[in-house]
Amino acid sequence: VLAWLTSPLSLAEVESDILRRVRALLRELDGHHPSCQSDRGMLRWTLHKKIDQNPSTSCVLVRILVKELERAERGDLWHYIIPLLHTLMYTLIQAPRIPDELCARVYDFCKRLLTLPRPFCTIGLDYASRLKVERTAPGTLYQRMVISEHSLRSAPYPHQDRIFIFADPELLPEAICTALVTDTEAARVSQSPRGCMSFVVTHALQAALGDTCNIHGLRARLQALPPGDVERWFQQVVAAVECAGSEGGLERGQHTARLERIYHGLLGSLPAGNAPQEGPQGTPLPNPNISFHLWTEDEQLWKELVLFLRPLSQSCEPDCLGQDLDPVEMQDILPDCACCEQSRFSVLSTDSGIERDLPAPEEPCAPCAADTEHSRLHRKGGIKKKLSPLDSVAFLQAGSGGPGGKPPGKPPGRSGMPPEPAAPLQRLHTARVVLLGDDRILGRLAQAYHSLRKRETRRVFLTPRLNLQFYHIPVVPGQPQPSAAAHTGPEELCEVAGYLGRADPWYESNINTLCHMIPKLATMPSSPSRALVTDLFLTDVIAYYARMGTQPVCFQVHAVKVLFRDPAQEPAEDVFLTELLTQVQDSPSLRELSATKRKTTLEGPGIDLSVTYRKVVLSDRERELALCLRSTGLLMKAIPTDEAADRGCLSVTITEIVRSSHLAGRSFSAVANRFKTRNIKIRSPEQRPFTVRLDKDSRRTYRDVIGLEVSPCLEPSYCLQRTRTMKCSPHETEDVGLVKYLPKSLLLPINTFAGVIQ
Repeated sequence: VLAWLTSPLSLAEVESDILRRVRALLRELDGHHPSCQSDRGMLRWTLHKKIDQNPSTSCVLVRILVKELERAERGDLWHYIIPLLHTLMYTLIQAPRIPDELCARVYDFCKRLLTLPRPFCTIGLDYASRLKVERTAPGTLYQRMVISEHSLRSAPYPHQDRIFIFADPELLPEAICTALVTDTEAARVSQSPRGCMSFVVTHALQAALGDTCNIHGLRARLQALPPGDVERWFQQVVAAVECAGSEGGLERGQHTARLERIYHGLLGSLPAGNAPQEGPQGTPLPNPNISFHLWTEDEQLWKELVLFLRPLSQSCEPDCLGQDLDPVEMQDILPDCACCEQSRFSVLSTDSGIERDLPAPEEPCAPCAADTEHSRLHRKGGIKKKLSPLDSVAFLQAGSGGPGGKPPGKPPGRSGMPPEPAAPLQRLHTARVVLLGDDRILGRLAQAYHSLRKRETRRVFLTPRLNLQFYHIPVVPGQPQPSAAAHTGPEELCEVAGYLGRADPWYESNINTLCHMIPKLATMPSSPSRALVTDLFLTDVIAYYARMGTQPVCFQVHAVKVLFRDPAQEPAEDVFLTELLTQVQDSPSLRELSATKRKTTLEGPGIDLSVTYRKVVLSDRERELALCLRSTGLLMKAIPTDEAADRGCLSVTITEIVRSSHLAGRSFSAVANRFKTRNIKIRSPEQRPFTVRLDKDSRRTYRDVIGLEVSPCLEPSYCLQRTRTMKCSPHETEDVGLVKYLPKSLLLPINTFAGVIQ
């Protein structure tokens, strides 16, 4: 790989080599893996790295990719379309300059995708919209990506993105966690705001001016300027590019002329137009802002998201608490904050609420007297009503529609005047949460996501302001950890990743290959070659996945109610994402043990169970069934083995003990009883206990269980609205009013590159 990246080649050889690499990518999508297994998942990375080192070949790659896209369209090779399109767009964003005729061909191709089913039409519409802006104002996509990923201050484009990597230290070896912390911290420190601003200025001017841009002189000039001047020129370039890229903005010629004036003003007396002749020099795309977190607390995800919206420098400001977060919640996030601690006890009011007890106002001037009389506060008997949770339901559901920041508050109007309509909330922050590990960390994510949704239903804060996206990178260490289930192989621990790989071949090629590669890279001895590979490969792959993986695959979260043997113990409620396993529990007392042995001799191993469930048949109709059997355990799988199957069904396998009598005596055999259901209830009539384990995680094991109920987990906002509706209309059996339009089930979205390709 390193030899291919550094070897000098002629233009014809480069074109032939790039074509060969692109065809190798397509063969890998067909299941023909490279002969060298170490190259799996690195073909796309080496291709983009070659273009980064020789930006003059970016046009060659774009032209080849356009031809391959058109060839795949003619040959109905639809599984090639999305990988080729992602590769093309990622190259186009970083390219110093692409001819407009090539952009036009890509734009026309994306428009043709609008006639196809999802995900082709969704991705086609997204990329067509981006290309339309890029053709009007070249460099817009690069500029917006750098501004948002590094939280650069910019009024025309105030968006902020951040990548959060979460790993469970009890599931991954310490060496992997330490290596990832070191790599992400090194990548973060290497990017300064001044350097990112210089990159934006350089790329925007080069994309607009082309070969007339003196890129070396421009870089030297920006390097010599103080930080304040660099930011001033940065703001001018951003304003010019965003103005041209907006609807009804400047035409391309006017935009080029405006940037040319900025270019000459920036260079000053330096000669312009003497760019070297070895070809266009590219501007590197800096790695995004990535933070690595060891998941040690249950509420850690919510706290990190709140701190992303309200950094520590703003959390203690008086107007930051307001109606957004309760002081007790802020005290949980910032336990050492004196302001939050003090505000918890500053909730009593000395105002009696009676008008005559109000302090006498100062004498107003004559012209204002009439207005003051009309606007005087009149209070009637009553108490101040707290904000109803229902008032926030609209925010909860509008969350799937728009971008987050809180609009500035407006002063109240005069009495009798209609209030001005409040500006809609915008989602200016995007949190890309990457889960590193196997299915067990996704089970924790389902728990945290359910808790977050319930918290947002009670008091909305994150939903109207934050665009929350989840990503999953499977990692299976070489040595099993103590919390791993016995006899659980790597494939069984990564069922979700396996499903995503079958649904999206590009995810399989670029992400699933990291399953065993990350542990190997993390445990490599420290050397210059190791630093080169990890810094260039792992960070780049995570950034590529977070940037281009925009299509979610939604998994049903299931709720389970656990009933215990002790009547004094309250039932436990939990959720799971992948599987639920029950096993017979050993009897603790000698008396129960002897009784169990006698019954085992007569009726066989296991315990008697009564099972009630709704069986799902091919017609999608449900039948209520009940059965009694003797079983040693059961397994509920929520992840289907076929990507076309329903992700809302549970595949239940009950190990039934069947007794048979013959001349030699009794014998017992185990038979697998399989069916599909969405709702199931299990009881132990004899009160014999069993254990319940959720999401393959031994830390989430319940003991002394005599019954459980499993059903699809409901969206908390739907439950709240339905409860309030039932109070008003207790005789209604079906959803009426607003409830009909709310999502009923709680779905966990995990982003891939294409979603599910049918």
